[in-house]
Parts: sequence; C-alpha cells; structure tokens
Amino acid sequence: MIVSNRPVGLELVMIHKQVVLTADLVGTVVFAIEGANAAIRARLDLLGVLVLSFIVALGGGIIRDLLIGATPPSAIRDWRYPMLAFVTGLVTFLINTQIEAVPALLLTTLDAAGLALFAVAGAEKSLDFKINPFIATLMGAITGCGGGVMRDMLLARVPMVMVAEIYASAALLGAAVVVVGRRLGCPPALAAALGFVVCFALRITAVRLGWQLPKIG
Repeated sequence: MIVSNRPVGLELVMIHKQVVLTADLVGTVVFAIEGANAAIRARLDLLGVLVLSFIVALGGGIIRDLLIGATPPSAIRDWRYPMLAFVTGLVTFLINTQIEAVPALLLTTLDAAGLALFAVAGAEKSLDFKINPFIATLMGAITGCGGGVMRDMLLARVPMVMVAEIYASAALLGAAVVVVGRRLGCPPALAAALGFVVCFALRITAVRLGWQLPKIG
C-alpha cells in the first residue's frame, strides 16, 4: 500500500481549491450559454453574442474578485475562464437552432444550476480571503447575479433579479448555507454541496410555483 507523505491538512486544502475551481468553471459554461441565448434573442451579431457570453459568465466573478482584493481577477489571470466563455458563446451561436428546440424548463434548470454554482463558489472564495461571514454571503450573491444584472443593463431592461421569481434571494440563501456550514466546522466540500442544493431547490421551486417577494402593485 502506498502512503502519501503529504499532510492531511494540505490534502484538504487542495480538495477545497478543486471544489471552488470546478464550481467556477462549470458555472462559467452554464452562464455563457445563458448570455449567448439572451444576445441571440435580442438579435445581436456574433460579436455581441460573444461579449454577452463573457459578461454573463464572468461579470459577477470579476466584481467579486475586485471587491475582496483578489487581483487581477481570476477571469483575467486564468486563461480557462475567458476561453470557456467565448467558445461556449460561439458554439451556442452556431447551434442556435437546436438550442431553440430545448424545453424552457431545461434552460431554467441550467440557469438555476449556474446560479447555485456561482453563489457557492463566490462565498467559498470570499471566506478563503478572510472576508467576514455577512459580506462573504453578499459576495456569493454578487457572483451569481452580477453578470445577469450587467447583461440586462446592456440590453436596456430592468434587471431580471429584481422582477423574476425568487432569484437573488436564492443565491443569498445558498451562500449563507455555505458560510454557516463553514463556521460550524463542516468540510468545505460538504458546505458547498449543501449550499448548492438549497439555492438550486429554492430557485426551481420558485419558478414552478410562481413564488415572488412582496411588491407594490
């Protein structure tokens, strides 16, 4: 039997970093598809599709990194992020006809998955940078919703997070679960999994049942 000489603590740190990186990269692909779809529906050209893919996929993470002092942001420092965003946007543009045939529920499910992945990754990375728990929760929500807000501003419409079924609130709750789990001593991977499930389940349930926060009128 081969026994690793690396300390257990180092192994856990490496696993944690891998969890955050995986969530970030998968979320990048999911949101790049969503950004490209929004651009295509708005009848933008190929450049517009690629720009929105990049912004929706990476905008929230860039804002988070700048706010917590992780500079240059991962989306600029690590070539995999922009590469994934642009390639995904291009592929979405090329197979747009097939994507239009995808059921709306599946697209909503993918969007909810991306939101949950980014909320978890944002909270985890903020905690790694010793940001206090309350702000780390907000950073999780910003990571999940920031790109979508920037998309809607560029398309000159009210940000969806302010009018859609529970969206930003789901990201906040998922990030809060991650933060509380970490504070209670849960392994980072377990805290991330719990946060993902809570955010994803709340978002999907809100869409299916039409849940919204109270508003006037």
